[in-house]
Amino acid sequence: MPMHRIPDSSTCFLPRFCFRQALNLRFLLPVFFALTATAAAQNNALLFTHQERSLQPGEVVVFEIRSSRPMRNMEISAFERSFPAFTENEGLLWTCLVGIDRDTKPGKYGFKLEGAGTDGAPVSTQGTLNVLPKEFPSRSLTVEPKYVSPPADVLDRIRKERELVDSIFTAITAEKLWHGSFQAPVPGEVISAFGKRTVFNGQPRSSHSGTDFRGAVGTPIRAPNSGRVVWTGDLYYTGKTVILDHGQGLYSYLGHMSAITVKEGDRVETGNIVGKVGATGRVTGPHLHWTVRLRISRVDPVSLLTVLGKSRQK
Repeated sequence: MPMHRIPDSSTCFLPRFCFRQALNLRFLLPVFFALTATAAAQNNALLFTHQERSLQPGEVVVFEIRSSRPMRNMEISAFERSFPAFTENEGLLWTCLVGIDRDTKPGKYGFKLEGAGTDGAPVSTQGTLNVLPKEFPSRSLTVEPKYVSPPADVLDRIRKERELVDSIFTAITAEKLWHGSFQAPVPGEVISAFGKRTVFNGQPRSSHSGTDFRGAVGTPIRAPNSGRVVWTGDLYYTGKTVILDHGQGLYSYLGHMSAITVKEGDRVETGNIVGKVGATGRVTGPHLHWTVRLRISRVDPVSLLTVLGKSRQK
């Protein structure tokens, strides 16, 4: 093989054409690696949008995340909680429900999308949600004195019931049990909005953690979506109560019933009757109390209806 001698230099033991290619390669390598990095970024790209009624305390935010390649899992970390996503498009399109808790202060909150490809390689991106202030209304009610200042002999019962309900809401079922649109459990209009602060017999109490719907005694209460009955019973404040687990940390809590028609462990579908409207517990008249928890976050059920179903407010 012929050798190429460089003037005023030692012999280079390379084919004549290799020297020219080596010079070209010196300039081409940065371009090659830049193109490779760009291709890798495109392969790992996560594009997201979000939809919500408003970015305020008590709202549900629905994220849609698109990946340029199939992913095997996806979640969003926000508000010091982790919200799992689900896919119905072979890992290319993901949906994630994020809850802004009722007591979240206004301000900018960072969030992070994290997932893993089918090969296990991690992928992530970040963003910011600007939570706006919200003024919740207030109301004054007169109820039996025992519901404002409970007798000493029921304080232990109240404490145990609170611990029981908290333990249910913090237990996360990995499987998504709900599907399709959410619907209101009863046809009546809202008579007490989420977050409303109530003054009982002149004494201020904590803000409303759910939404109250009008209903006559005996009106059927239907499951707002599919799920599993995880608790039924009689609680001091909400009377006859049913708690439904919709999966992935999403719960419905239905209270003040006159009758319960399901039992723990039952699987229900959207629209199945779970009980009847009543006036049990701390009430001034018959109605349905519906609380929604999303990964512990206290969110407005009407927000859930708006972003994941036909809102009754139309």
